[in-house]
Amino acid sequence: MQDKTNLDKLSERVSQILQEYNSLKSENETLRNEQITLKAQSELQYTEIEKLREENRMKDLEIEEIVNKIESILGE
Repeated sequence: MQDKTNLDKLSERVSQILQEYNSLKSENETLRNEQITLKAQSELQYTEIEKLREENRMKDLEIEEIVNKIESILGE
């Protein structure tokens, strides 16, 4: 069996490094896309939560108005 030359060893190592680099680059892109998706979902959830909070405030005002009307009818 013939020994590999230093140039062959170096060439193999560079190929391995490039393969690993491309793999990590692909993984990084996947993670970046996932992060963008999660951020968009988070913003939608935040908007929905704020909408529900505003609806709760409006319901609380309605309840308060109803209680005030009942109290005025009962003469309290």
